[in-house]
Amino acid sequence: MCVCVCALAIDCVVGSWGPWSSCTSKCGVGSTERSRQVSVPPRNGGAPCPDLRQRRGCYGNAFSPHSMFKPEVAKILPDSFKRNFKDPWRRPHMMIKEEKASYCVYLRVKQAASACKLKQWSAQLVRERRICAECQSDAMSKSDRCEGDGLQNIRTFWTAASAPGCQGSWVRESSSSHCRCPPYSVLFI
Repeated sequence: MCVCVCALAIDCVVGSWGPWSSCTSKCGVGSTERSRQVSVPPRNGGAPCPDLRQRRGCYGNAFSPHSMFKPEVAKILPDSFKRNFKDPWRRPHMMIKEEKASYCVYLRVKQAASACKLKQWSAQLVRERRICAECQSDAMSKSDRCEGDGLQNIRTFWTAASAPGCQGSWVRESSSSHCRCPPYSVLFI
């Protein structure tokens, strides 16, 4: 004769999250993590433990005053702000600024804040979507480029100028000179 002993299933119980660690990079993109401990391990078929570690990206910006490097954050607007027309009010006697050729940067979104969903134009900024960002003459610095246009295959950061709280990161995949991005793209400002 066999006797069966029934034991109650005990679900896993975890403690609260600890503090975030410092950024792994003192200068540029890095990561930070936090953890929590198991208070009661699961037994007798109880629910397994949830994740015990969380990791997120961070940007180290501990710069010395003598450092030549300054992190760039791209500031963007929807392409509806495009300046691709001749100003009808321009007068011949007014000084005409030299127009530099536009260029396009194709970027893969890696991270976007939930605030981006609040505006129609910024809702397209979702993880893993390829975005075309145009750098027009008015947005170019003295070096003939737009601030924050990124380096090939390196994560850089962006912020949407007309969508409060909408920010994230992307990776530059390619660029093209003398071009125009398709409709519903973004502009560097």
